[in-house]
Amino acid sequence: MNEFDYKLLAALATIIEVQSFELAAKKLYISQSAISQRIKLLEENIGQPILIRSQPIELTEIGAQLLGHYKKVKQLENELLPQLLPDLPIKPVKITLAVNADSIATWFIKALTGVLESHLIELNLLIEHEERTLDRLRSGEAIGAVSVDEKPLKGYRSFELGKMNYCLVASKSFQKKYFAKGVTTSSLKMAPAISYDHKDDMHVRFIAKHFNLASSEYYCHSVRSSEAFVELAKQGVAYCLLPELQIKNELASGELVKICPDKNLVETLYWHSWVLVKGVNKKISQEITKVGQQLLN
Repeated sequence: MNEFDYKLLAALATIIEVQSFELAAKKLYISQSAISQRIKLLEENIGQPILIRSQPIELTEIGAQLLGHYKKVKQLENELLPQLLPDLPIKPVKITLAVNADSIATWFIKALTGVLESHLIELNLLIEHEERTLDRLRSGEAIGAVSVDEKPLKGYRSFELGKMNYCLVASKSFQKKYFAKGVTTSSLKMAPAISYDHKDDMHVRFIAKHFNLASSEYYCHSVRSSEAFVELAKQGVAYCLLPELQIKNELASGELVKICPDKNLVETLYWHSWVLVKGVNKKISQEITKVGQQLLN
């Protein structure tokens, strides 16, 4: 293989986007057998598999590299075409970013507002745990990510945003019911907690560090929403680890209380973006970095 056939790479990108050979074929206005043939031809050209035909459809390591390359090329095209052909019908620039739920619930939307108002953008936000957002860059699905990892991937660079301070909170009624004598190893075994999902080790690390309890020794609801964390805690049905930035009003009013005021967890967040980013993508990166540093510091 001496050069890329971008028609084949487009087929790969579309399949991953819609998670279906049939839907991808419809989106590209070709038959399902034709799109299967394109993937087969790409795999023959590369000399190894690029897709894992599972549910969901996954990329092999080389498949992720190919998709990442294709997304970067499309990003450059989106920036260049309006300059070369100003009479072309204006189309929105498609931008996919990976961000953790806590940032979405606190500062991230504020960082995007100005750019969304001034530019025609079709935004796709991939909500992922902060320790796994870089996987979305690695797979080629996103072109920028908020992460707790400082070290950038090859071809990317990282910028420190600031620190997110987490504290263990509950309603006063919950605290009275489960922690009347304080937060202890025995009381934690009986009190329902909340985590983002089964892979969320932030809560696990906090409890293990301060109370020497393994995740198997207490029970935990799985809820993939930071806003739902707050609501469940306010309703008095669980306790959870939340960023102070998100619940400053609830803490000020007493609707939520810190049940371990002498213990907290501090996570440093970083913004990762492609080294060749420019145009509206560069503007987004600059705004995310600026607003993140303002609000997190």
